Amino acid sequence: MLGVGSAAAILYGVRRHRPARTAPWLLLAGAIGASAAGDVLTAVGRPGVAGACFYAMCVLVACGLLQLTRIGAILVDRARLIDLLALACSVLLVVWVFAVGDASRLGDVAGSYVIGALLLLAVVVRLRAAVGRNLSATLLVVGAVGVLVSDIVQPLWPGRAGETGFVVLYLAWGAAALHPSMARLTEPATPRPSPWRGRWAALLGVSVATPPVVLLVEAVDGTVGDGVVIAVAGAITLLLTITRLTDSVTLNRQALTRERALRQASAALVAAADTAAVDEAVRAAIAELMPPDAVRGTDFALDDRRIAREAVPGAGAGPPHRSWWIEEADHDYATLVCPLRLEPLAVARPGGGALILEGRRDTLTATRDSLEVLAGQAALALDRIALVEAVGRRDSDLYLRAVIRNSADIMVVLDEDQRIRYASPSLRALLGAEELPPLAALDDLVHPDDRHQLRRALGGSGDGVVFCSLVRADGSQVLIEATYRDLREDRLVQGFVVTIRHLTQGHELKARLRHGDHLDDLPARVNRRSSRHKFRY
Repeated sequence: MLGVGSAAAILYGVRRHRPARTAPWLLLAGAIGASAAGDVLTAVGRPGVAGACFYAMCVLVACGLLQLTRIGAILVDRARLIDLLALACSVLLVVWVFAVGDASRLGDVAGSYVIGALLLLAVVVRLRAAVGRNLSATLLVVGAVGVLVSDIVQPLWPGRAGETGFVVLYLAWGAAALHPSMARLTEPATPRPSPWRGRWAALLGVSVATPPVVLLVEAVDGTVGDGVVIAVAGAITLLLTITRLTDSVTLNRQALTRERALRQASAALVAAADTAAVDEAVRAAIAELMPPDAVRGTDFALDDRRIAREAVPGAGAGPPHRSWWIEEADHDYATLVCPLRLEPLAVARPGGGALILEGRRDTLTATRDSLEVLAGQAALALDRIALVEAVGRRDSDLYLRAVIRNSADIMVVLDEDQRIRYASPSLRALLGAEELPPLAALDDLVHPDDRHQLRRALGGSGDGVVFCSLVRADGSQVLIEATYRDLREDRLVQGFVVTIRHLTQGHELKARLRHGDHLDDLPARVNRRSSRHKFRY
């Protein structure tokens, strides 16, 4: 009843708390069920079948622990753990066969059960150390201690006392699944593989070779008395070795995939000539790095307006964050924000922006480093494009200056906010000033009565002509004709180009009237209308 209740508690905890990975908990529930079945079969006098159930429990527990410690789980690198477990299994086998078993100090204690319980305890202790303060992990350790105690005590003192450890196992593991902290044991974490070292490979090789050597030694002596223990230890070390090789192959395949995707993205970003090409290259790289069903949305924002609405972590005293999470109601999904910002070049592209991905948390966690690198490459490409455009605008301005320096007409280039970016030297001569005011706008030079019509003309879209008067340094006015062209969408200009002609009181004004220009469009008539409008109130 305790075993069935514990398995049911684990299933209920999985359904209630919805961990990121349900397989390890389901395997632990199956192990508890196999142990309970073994207890029942032992009570009805079927020890052989009961032993098979207990061995099945060991296999299920081992598979569950492999799932808990797999790559990307809370234990981000289990290579060293596997090597140490294989070594511990071999050492325990040697100690049991050549020290404990021959001396018969523990009577009918099953060596395979004790070795399995010790390895189980080692894994859950390592998991507890990795996750920190976690009640669910602590209860798993308590259950493992109970199994170890019962495997040693029950053959020596059969009865209720020897079964207490299994009672502790059932209660502790059932409570571990019911506590909300059980979900944290399967939360995804960024894998950090350990570097290859020859001594660990030699250690793993010695661990795998130990069970056959022990079997050979007993066979040479004439009697193989610990065949089951040797078989179990050999199976465990072989399973650990296969797991270690599988992890290495998986990490190598993932690294090759990331390298190929980032290399292709880097080549596409280097060849990108505009932001649309950068966007296409980034989305193609994301499709290579992540499976399509793991991504619910991708936003390649070129400014910080989207980021300003989200929770941006504080900068603090350290370097800026390369990425951060935005939590969602669904625990299995999250949003990862990778800012498109390189500090030394941020002046060239002050808008910022970010690569925002919404998808499965485990997939985003596993590829977080690659996505940060991709965002950095995209930021570098955008900064390069911004710098090329800035250099192009500078060259265009220099070319414009060289062409119109001695022109009779006055050329003025305005930014989108109508501030003067460039003006012909003849404008200063027309105004009678040595230098223009810093950060001056064109309407700062226009008479106050004409500013409204100038702002209305430049505030729209398209090209046109406006008549107004400029205020000279001595306070006098100069009538001008300003022909403007809206080139804000031009990649190099990105502003207005205004051609100014000085209208004299002589033949030019009369010629304009003969060509059909209406008298009401002249600056003097406009000024008079403006004055009448003012004095009306």
